[in-house]
Amino acid sequence: MIRLATKEDLSRIIEITRACATFMISKNIFQWNEHYPNIETFEKDVDNQTLYVIESDSVVIGCIVISDHMDDFYSKVKWITPNDKNIYLHRLAVHPDFQGKGHAKQLMNFSFDFAKENNFISIRLDTFSGNPFNNIFYPKFGFKKLGKIYFRKQSDKPFYCFEKII
Repeated sequence: MIRLATKEDLSRIIEITRACATFMISKNIFQWNEHYPNIETFEKDVDNQTLYVIESDSVVIGCIVISDHMDDFYSKVKWITPNDKNIYLHRLAVHPDFQGKGHAKQLMNFSFDFAKENNFISIRLDTFSGNPFNNIFYPKFGFKKLGKIYFRKQSDKPFYCFEKII
């Protein structure tokens, strides 16, 4: 089941993202660190009603943020569609114990349905250039790589921006 997250979910979400960060670092993927993601960011996501969780047997096993707010760091990207009626995906995470079972795909399909039901024209996201899994995962869903941005607190390597027209 996928549902809006609540404040009560936050400690579990932090457990999940820390487990994901540890897992990625063990694979030499330095996408997340002690600066990101953090509890303050997730608290804002809950307040904005943009954070969704996926459950298995009533246990939260993953999350995704679906927002219509374009952050400033995306302003220089040459997107396919105009900057109107777009959603942005952030902080997709599935606990490593539950990865490889289709849960990330469920979250992605949920975002596609959300976009269609709310008349958005595209979905945008970014992912770490040093994450080979994500750089294969998103194009499989029809996302096109468009440009790159940098988050210096996270890495000296770029993050690739992707867009999918709905």
